Amino acid sequence: MYVKNYDFMFSGFPFARNGGDCQVTMTSVAGHLTGIDFSHDSHGWGKCAIQELFDAPLNEIMNNNQKKIASNIKREARDADYLMIWTDCDREGEYIGWEIWQEAKRGNRRIEGDQVYRAVFSHLERQHILNAARNPNRLDMKSVHAVGTRIEIDLRAGVTFTRLLTETLRNKLKSQSASSTDGGRTRGGKNDSQVVSYGTCQFPTLGFVVDRFERIRNFVPEEFWYIQLVVENKDSGGVTTFQWDRGHLFDRLSVLTFYETCIETAGNAAKVVDLRSKPTSKYRPLPLTTVELQKNCARYLRLNAKQSLDAAEKLYQKGFISYPRTETDSFPQAMDLKSLVEKQAQLDQPGTGGKTAWAEYAASLLLPENTSGNRFKPPRSGTHDDKAHPPIHPIVSLGPDANVSPTERRIYEYVARHFLASCSEDARGQATTLVLDWAGERFTAAGLVVLERNFLDVYPWARWETTKQLPRLDLHASVDIAKAEMKAGATAPPKPMTESELIILMDANGIGTDATIAEHIDKIQVRNYVRSEKAGKETYLQPTTLGVSLVHGFEAIGLEDSFAKPFQRREMEQDLKKICDGHASRADVVSDMVEKYRKYWLKTNGCKNTLLHVYDRVKTSM
Repeated sequence: MYVKNYDFMFSGFPFARNGGDCQVTMTSVAGHLTGIDFSHDSHGWGKCAIQELFDAPLNEIMNNNQKKIASNIKREARDADYLMIWTDCDREGEYIGWEIWQEAKRGNRRIEGDQVYRAVFSHLERQHILNAARNPNRLDMKSVHAVGTRIEIDLRAGVTFTRLLTETLRNKLKSQSASSTDGGRTRGGKNDSQVVSYGTCQFPTLGFVVDRFERIRNFVPEEFWYIQLVVENKDSGGVTTFQWDRGHLFDRLSVLTFYETCIETAGNAAKVVDLRSKPTSKYRPLPLTTVELQKNCARYLRLNAKQSLDAAEKLYQKGFISYPRTETDSFPQAMDLKSLVEKQAQLDQPGTGGKTAWAEYAASLLLPENTSGNRFKPPRSGTHDDKAHPPIHPIVSLGPDANVSPTERRIYEYVARHFLASCSEDARGQATTLVLDWAGERFTAAGLVVLERNFLDVYPWARWETTKQLPRLDLHASVDIAKAEMKAGATAPPKPMTESELIILMDANGIGTDATIAEHIDKIQVRNYVRSEKAGKETYLQPTTLGVSLVHGFEAIGLEDSFAKPFQRREMEQDLKKICDGHASRADVVSDMVEKYRKYWLKTNGCKNTLLHVYDRVKTSM
């Protein structure tokens, strides 16, 4: 229902006869065209010994939608001379291109390697697309093999451990329904609650949440002491607090010694030993990536990663924003970004009725360059480029009557404001630092005056405010101390994990991709390993009894580095890169990784009672 075929003529393909016109049919797919699974008849749940699945043959499978799309490709390929792949220019896109080729061959055996071309493009600017058509490449079979390797390992490891864990813990979970576990609510229904699934990205994601939970639970506060000076500000009538350069110390006697020495030596007089005032800037945001979108929507809009990505996908399908799955944080030089700003300015709409809250700001960016103030500036360039898609940006303006949900409208506003902020000037200010010497001990106060807000006017989530004015003091001048105090405090535990923090940890450790991070976070909640809790305006992720017991169970077995930590997944990613670089073969990597998981499985299978004992222990302690 989503796929259409477009027929047109094009002149420019280098492989076209005599370089002339070529009849083209362009069609599409909806993600992967096939999947793999074990035969249900011979290797279904309960029909074989679980360890057999490490070596069992794999079958290609298709759902009904995939069958319809494959049928369309086969039908259209019958009379074709060539096949050209225009999927995303990343590993996954290369594999999907290979799947398309296999279906096309089933419809036309003449479409072999020499007749298959691959367009190399990273955005949809007209000239860039025409250049991609005129300069095609070939499918990168090394990337195809790398993705095939990941799919096979994830399936074999996932199914074998899911069946083992489910059968081991089934009776424990039956004794208390998942709907009442830890007071949580089952999101996936009764059947979901009884499946204890394993995934090579799912468990490290759970591990991050459990690690934070244990750090909080085992935290022991420690008292510390510090010295603070207060100086009257005669200009403002208030006071300025100076912080001790040593920060705080955990030895009360040491701090007391410093404090008494300073009082005895210098009394209530301090000396200005450093006075610095310099221009400073707050940088506008880098162009928007998928990870940044999910992280910031969780932090600023209180939307979870799945909600924000689903809404962005719908906005993309409706033509309001660009493709929302991208790792690229720099725009191609050829892109006409000013025309996108013009659309946000809504210059074609007379009056102010129906204009967005940021239209006037967008219009101000387009004023002539010789006028002063905040004007359009090409966005900063980050260091990430997936070679497949540009950063997320608005395509057209979203009108007040557009057919979008409230969540989609909020996501659109964030994308539009982020884009306009990235095309603006940095905020500018003046930072002042004042350092006092009190009997050899130094104390510092810092102040900021914001001079030009620039991008801050359209990006309300960035905080940068003018602080209290510092007292006007001359270098080497003597200052009267209004108050000198020795204060006590205590270390505090970290806060529970937020989804924004979890996304950052997953991204930094290579757990999941920009497109799958949301799925992994959602999965550990559906499986009742983690639940979300609201505390004030913040939403935290807390592990359930089952989640904690799984992580500690594998720790007790001796497999924590392989399961609840990101190391095993990172090692697999390194092996996949070796396949892409031609330094390893698919067969060797699959054999090596499957053998590792077989050993892990045998070890776990031999320690099933340990998992049960840990579950009971955790249940008692939580």
